[in-house]
Amino acid sequence: MTRRAPSISPRVLAASALVLAALLAALLLLAPRLAKPGESSTETRFVREMIQHHTQAVDMATRIRDRSTDRTLRSLALDIQLSQQEQIGQMRGWLTLWGLPWGGAGMSAEHAAAMGMATPAEVNNLDTGTPAQAEREFLQLMIRHHQGAVAMVKPVLSGQVRPEVLALARQINATQGAEIRLMTSLLETRGGQALPAPSAAGSMDGMDMGGTSPHP
Repeated sequence: MTRRAPSISPRVLAASALVLAALLAALLLLAPRLAKPGESSTETRFVREMIQHHTQAVDMATRIRDRSTDRTLRSLALDIQLSQQEQIGQMRGWLTLWGLPWGGAGMSAEHAAAMGMATPAEVNNLDTGTPAQAEREFLQLMIRHHQGAVAMVKPVLSGQVRPEVLALARQINATQGAEIRLMTSLLETRGGQALPAPSAAGSMDGMDMGGTSPHP
C-alpha cells in the first residue's frame, strides 16, 4: 500500500505566506536608505566646487585648441574638453535629483588658487603671445590645475559618500593623474618648467571637508 504525503491545509499556507510577507516588509524597513545630500554635505560641496574647477579647465582647453597646431596637444585639449563637459553635465544632473540649485557661493579667489585654478589674467594670457608661448603656459597652468583636482578628490575617496560620487572621484583621480604625467613630458620637450604645486596638493584635507557630515 502506498502512503500519501500529508497534505498542507490552505490555512497553513495562508499563514506561512503572511509570515513571509511580514518578514520581507521588516527587512525593507530596516534596510539602509541613501538620503539625499544636503546643502552642507560632502557630496554637494565637492560637486559644486568641481563644476567650477572643470569649467575653467574646459575654457583653457578651448583656447589652446584654437591656437596650437600640435596634434598631441590638440588631442589632449579635446579630451579635457569632452570629458570634463560630460562630467559637468553629470554633476548638474545629480544636483537636480537632490533638489539642490546648481549655483552657490563658489570658491573664493584664495580657495580657488589653493585648488590650482588660474587667475583671470593667466587664462587671458593664453590668447596673447606666440602659439609656442601659449602652449608652454597652457601646460604649466593645466598641470597645476590637475594637481588641484587630485587634491580635491582625496576627502571623497577617504570618506563615506554616495557611490556615484565616489565613482566619479576615482575617475578624476586616475584620468587627471595620467594627464599630469603626459603634460609634464610635453612641457619638458618645450623647455618649460612646472609651476609650484598648489597648496592643497600637499594636504590630505583637500577641501577641508574632513569634519563635515556626508548627509546632514
